[in-house]
Amino acid sequence: MQQSHQNAEINSSGAPVAWVTGSGAARVGQQIARRFAAGGYRIVIHANQSITKAQNFSEELSKAGVENCLVQGDLADPDFAAKSVATIIDRFGRLDVLVNSAAIWDWKPFEDVTPQDVEHQFRVNSLGTFLCSQHAGLAMVRQSFGGSIILIGDWAVTRPYSNFAAYFVGKGAIETMTKSLAVELAIRNPNIRVNAVLPGPVMLDQSISQAQSTRIAQDCLLKRLGTPEDVAEAAFFLSQQQFITGACLPVDGGRSIYAGGGTDSIAHPTFSE
Repeated sequence: MQQSHQNAEINSSGAPVAWVTGSGAARVGQQIARRFAAGGYRIVIHANQSITKAQNFSEELSKAGVENCLVQGDLADPDFAAKSVATIIDRFGRLDVLVNSAAIWDWKPFEDVTPQDVEHQFRVNSLGTFLCSQHAGLAMVRQSFGGSIILIGDWAVTRPYSNFAAYFVGKGAIETMTKSLAVELAIRNPNIRVNAVLPGPVMLDQSISQAQSTRIAQDCLLKRLGTPEDVAEAAFFLSQQQFITGACLPVDGGRSIYAGGGTDSIAHPTFSE
């Protein structure tokens, strides 16, 4: 991060700014960005590989009168978060909301999981989320109005599926990270809140058959699959609440409290690009 941003208080004006990682492609992150745009926010789009899609989304927002910018990079890069926050502050002068939507997920039989599998998923899903939150949060500390950080976890850390061992190492840290970041940032600026959304089955992988999809929906207490809009509304809600911090909100149709048919399946929501 540039030295000029390290200690000085951020004096800002204009519409609030929301940075949504993993918002380049037409997945959950992009729907979250659309929700914040509808709420009057300027938008920071993030993409790693989906650059063309992200540029198209940027053009779409601009045509709709939504000021925006695009940051590109791999969350596994330890320098990405600091550079991105410096870019955002230089462009907009403020950062009100960060939603950590970018993630990866890969499944394979437990016997085949390598140290590299575990490390890669941890670096993106856990360390990448931490670094983005750390640098965004420290920028928010210098804002008298603070800000809000939203992490995206997973309801299934309480009842993990088989064949996702490497994935759950990284995602399993999100709930503890949420509470820790909430404490660290609020003691520096009590106007900063940190919360998490824990989605259930949303945007199932294309490899899932219709029969599997129907069974997964029936395993939810509300008897349907979730939508990107469900997650987006939860993220927006938490960002607006001034007296909620350190909370992890399941958005899973009751999946975390209802065993359903008791079936495990390779049917996981993905927030990757």
